[in-house]
This record gives sequence, C-alpha cells and structure tokens, in this order.
Amino acid sequence: MDEYDEIIQALDRRGWAISDTAVPLSWHITLLLQSWTLWQAGRFSQGEIGRDASIAPQPEIRGDSICWVEPDSPQAAHPFFKWMAGLRQVLNERYQMGLRSQEFHFARYGEGKGYRKHVDQHRGTDYRKISIVLYLNLRWNPVDGGELCLYEPFDPDVELRRIVPLGARLVVFVSGRTPHAVLPCRKTRWSLAGWLRTDGRTRGDVIAGR
Repeated sequence: MDEYDEIIQALDRRGWAISDTAVPLSWHITLLLQSWTLWQAGRFSQGEIGRDASIAPQPEIRGDSICWVEPDSPQAAHPFFKWMAGLRQVLNERYQMGLRSQEFHFARYGEGKGYRKHVDQHRGTDYRKISIVLYLNLRWNPVDGGELCLYEPFDPDVELRRIVPLGARLVVFVSGRTPHAVLPCRKTRWSLAGWLRTDGRTRGDVIAGR
C-alpha cells in the first residue's frame, strides 16, 4: 500500500483522516524541539483572525501564538515538509486538485486557550484546500483537554469527532467543508499546522512547486 493511501482513502470517504503511524517519532521530537527553540527566541506572535492586518488579535476567539516556517529557515529542511510535498503530488495525480504550494506554522496554546469554531478559508478566497495538523505534545492525556473538535459540514451544530492531540498524531481534512474548533487546554499545547494551496508562493510557503 502507498504510504499516503490510508490518508487519501479516509479523505475520500469522509473528508478527514487521522493517523498515528504516518509520522515517525523522531520527526515529532525534532519538530517539537524546533518549536521550543523558536518560542524561547521570541519568534512567536499572537495568531490573527482573517487577512486584514487592521483587525487586532482577539485571543478570546483565537488563543494561539504562531511562528511561520519560512522557506529559507533551517526548519524548512525538515523531512516532514518533503513528505507533505509528496502528499500534495499524490492528491494532484489522483484528483487533479491543482495544489501548487504549502504553508505551515508552529502553534502554541497556553493553558486555558482554544480557538472557536471556524473554517480554514479566508472570506472571498478558497486557495486553502487541504488542512494539516501534526501534534507535537509529550505525555498528553485526555484530561488535558485541547481536543480538535470536527463538526458536520452541512449542520455545524452537530459534532462529528473529538481528537485528542497526542504527540505524532497527524490530522488531515478538507479545508473548505470542515468546521472545527480547538477546545480549551489545561496545559501548554504544541502543534504544527498548515495548508495545501492552489495559489503560488505565500508567506510560510515551504518547498513550493516540488
């Protein structure tokens, strides 16, 4: 079986996929260490809502701090991003999705923080097609909260699944039709989040065009 088949079959069947085996533990640890280093260096900033820079951050709605993975950064050389480019290529070959680029950022939610229900497409644009979340936590327990909550596309009041953010767990879903929220966490929560896009090079774009 192709290394991406489990993910693609789940996307085709229900619009979202979860894998606890796709990402090696060694990748998880090195990415977590990178995120810690960037946090200690003061490279994170409060996550924003939408693309309008004039709108002040609203941490009561979106509580994470983020750090983009820039294409010329040491972090961009991590094999996870090449693996994601491979997933992008397979999706294009099988479904002619026209995915041209990918962007990722590290995310840190402090204790008590979450992200209210939303969809991963900015108003008036639909460039983001596939959403990716890789959890980087260590020793996470269900009582620690911070679950990713997925909702029914055609009835966003109906909860489909709560996903515990276990370390090395990979979640992939269709961006434009998957309402979701991050429930408040009871301790610091780390992740790497990103999107496969149909437009060209963007901020945080990593190995675009490969």
